[in-house]
Amino acid sequence: MKTLQATFFLFVFVPLVNSAPPIHQESLQFYEYDTDVTMGSLIQQDYEMQSKDIRKDGTNISLDTSLRLQGDDSNVPPTKDTNLPTCLLCVCLSGSVYCEEIDIEAVPPLPKETAYLYARFNKIKRIAVSDFADITTLRRIDFSGNRIEEIEDGAFSKLLLLEELSLAENRLIKLPVLPPKLTTLNANQNRIKSRGIKANAFKKLTNLAYLYLGHNALESVPLNLPESLRILHLQYNNITTITDDTFCKSNNTRYIRTHMDEIRMEGNPILLAKHVNAFSCLRTLPVGTYY
Repeated sequence: MKTLQATFFLFVFVPLVNSAPPIHQESLQFYEYDTDVTMGSLIQQDYEMQSKDIRKDGTNISLDTSLRLQGDDSNVPPTKDTNLPTCLLCVCLSGSVYCEEIDIEAVPPLPKETAYLYARFNKIKRIAVSDFADITTLRRIDFSGNRIEEIEDGAFSKLLLLEELSLAENRLIKLPVLPPKLTTLNANQNRIKSRGIKANAFKKLTNLAYLYLGHNALESVPLNLPESLRILHLQYNNITTITDDTFCKSNNTRYIRTHMDEIRMEGNPILLAKHVNAFSCLRTLPVGTYY
């Protein structure tokens, strides 16, 4: 007698979930342009996390497709004369817009919720008031490595939340009016002269802690530096003189700059040993030539 054998198959259904971790945008750090640290690894980390398949209505959609869903099907790059979304050209992640090394010649139209703009290593020549007229949420802007020659005075005036601004390695000869809550300004490696910085440019910036003006053409130290300043870089300029009121107060011998941690002045044609009284209020002497 033949024995009937029954074979049973057990099917296990495992629900698919999106395992991509949430992005914590606030973990991004702002770096001085002339250091060896760049934003590249941070951008790559964000990009890799988002490049996992995005589940939408039961269908897996790649990052490339998901970015296109933010706009339309047009392949025309966004310009100032159209309403095409910048996310077709740049990478948009959680309030951050990455437009790096794509050869744009002007600031592209930004989503209104943009908080962080990285537009390094492009061909931007000019910053206009209209570029940020409707973007009041910006906290950080990085224009390092462009060809910027002019910034209209009102370009940043409405950015009341802006804290970090990098204009390093451009062609500026003067600084624009700066927003009031700025904590970090990096304008290293430009062509800025002393007459290109207004006398009260920094006076009302009571939160400014990091000021980088190295590798420019300054003939003197900027006036009215705020008490909040911690780091001041002025290396490799054309500074030839310092007064007793440059950093200190000549009429107050007890005055101490309690927040100032570092002043770099190497590479300037000035002998710092001739201006000892100019440093009497500092906790540490500036870096530079003394003999």
